[in-house]
Amino acid sequence: MTIYEVFRLEKRSKVFWVVMTNASKRNAMGKAFWRELSLVFQEADKDPDTRAVVLAAEGKSFCAGMDLMTFAGELPMLANGAAGGRPKQEFLDIIRQYQKITSAPEFCRKPVIAAIQGHCIGGGLDLAAACDLRLACQDATFSLREARMAMIADLGSLQRVASIVGEGIARELAFTASDMDAERALSMHLVNAVYPDLESLWSAAQEMGEKIADNSPIAVETTKETMNFGRGRTIEEGLEYSALRQIALLPNPDLMEAITAFAERRKPNFQRG
Repeated sequence: MTIYEVFRLEKRSKVFWVVMTNASKRNAMGKAFWRELSLVFQEADKDPDTRAVVLAAEGKSFCAGMDLMTFAGELPMLANGAAGGRPKQEFLDIIRQYQKITSAPEFCRKPVIAAIQGHCIGGGLDLAAACDLRLACQDATFSLREARMAMIADLGSLQRVASIVGEGIARELAFTASDMDAERALSMHLVNAVYPDLESLWSAAQEMGEKIADNSPIAVETTKETMNFGRGRTIEEGLEYSALRQIALLPNPDLMEAITAFAERRKPNFQRG
């Protein structure tokens, strides 16, 4: 596996772990983060044995959001461009690039489980919301604090969090910039489950990844693709896409293995084609 500056990659059975390692800065999104995030998820996506991915973090925080020192370097460009449009356009291009990078868990074909402890703030929540599933430690805190900094959340939370918890709760988070603890996040379905400590959180993330890995990889990946397609579209559009993907999917070797395993009363052994 490739060695990165602020990420560590591990393989645990068929579960691929992407671990943020910049604990001294609460895993804030600095230059190395933006340079490496897409690369680590491309590596997970291309690994032929990987069936699920866990995004986790070392230290007391999952991710404290944008590294403000990195962001501050772009502000003079905006100030100098107050009378003209080019610096604004350049900054718009940067935002779009960051949006695409933050979407790396969503672009990954394999399901991505976020294992969240401590602070999950601003861009950290953008990142967690781009994952398929979220598990949290009891000490997790979720917040969109951009309004305190005279900014808006522009990396996905205003769209993805709203689709997860509903418009009302998402607007509360965005307008008040207040914190949401793990128990409320669970009650709002922002997270799937809450665990008492980091050890149990990571153990649960691995267990969930292994449950996903037990299923047909082509079926799981196509399910993720189909669900992602359906967001923002009508039910009819989603149904039509599901039908088309099912036709493309069947028949396949995994289906025959599932039928054989059922007849033989054993667990299926799915192999990536």
